[in-house]
Amino acid sequence: METRRILQVDAFTDDPLTGNPAGIVPDASGLTHGQMQTIAREMAVSETAFLTGSPQAERRIRYFTPTQEVDLCGHATIASFATLYEEGALEAGTSTLETNVGILDIEVEADGTVWMTQESPTIREVDVEYGDVADALGVDRAALEGASADLPLAVASTGLPFLVVPITYLADVGSAEPGMTATEALSERVDAAGVYLFTFDSLEADSTLHGRMFAPAAGVPEDPVTGTASGAVSAYLDRYGAFDPTPEELRLEQGYYVDRPGLVRVRVHDGNGIRVGGRAVTALEGTIVVPEGDEDDILEAS
Repeated sequence: METRRILQVDAFTDDPLTGNPAGIVPDASGLTHGQMQTIAREMAVSETAFLTGSPQAERRIRYFTPTQEVDLCGHATIASFATLYEEGALEAGTSTLETNVGILDIEVEADGTVWMTQESPTIREVDVEYGDVADALGVDRAALEGASADLPLAVASTGLPFLVVPITYLADVGSAEPGMTATEALSERVDAAGVYLFTFDSLEADSTLHGRMFAPAAGVPEDPVTGTASGAVSAYLDRYGAFDPTPEELRLEQGYYVDRPGLVRVRVHDGNGIRVGGRAVTALEGTIVVPEGDEDDILEAS
């Protein structure tokens, strides 16, 4: 049987078993779409990344949730490049990465921090009743409306679209009990990959905000720490003038309510577009048996 090396790498953290776990297949050359999907389903983390060569960039990457391929994933990118750097497969500096949304620049600093340049932001307001959002997310409608004076409900994207939902207090974020069917329907209604609920009422004094992200339509009920959503919400905050001026670096905390705390760093105005950064640490390493082209084959991990 053919096997491939596979790792679980925790992104947006320095501590194993916190942050957002990503599956990483450093050499996915020759694997079919179905084989990648099966491996991702077996890994059962929010995304598994598959790295191959590329005729257009220095590397090609594909991302799979347990149920489908997605075009972009921040934490799996951070995890992949942190692993490559740690293992000596690349040096500090900037390299190019082919994704389903195009060629992206990835920078690795000498201390292992990885910066991912995301797509130019797009932001569109949506015509959705606060009552519908409150019902889907299991939050108080008044808490949503209390945060809406200058920050509307909108879908923001820097490569992957998210419905951005501000709410008043940290307790409101923590007490959210989203209905998965209703949240999936809400996401589909506004053509978003998921819903990002946030408040400026953070746990850490140096954090900009505290967020939670729900993407049941992609097979991810709640993502611990989300790089693509962090880029999108940072662009949203800049667009609507949440700060005067926007700080040089935003710090977004997430994952506390699923016991996997992590921190995403975002730079909105540094001359390179929106960049999402963080560190990562390997938590698990082994091999996985590759199925022979049948998506329903059972895999064994060691």
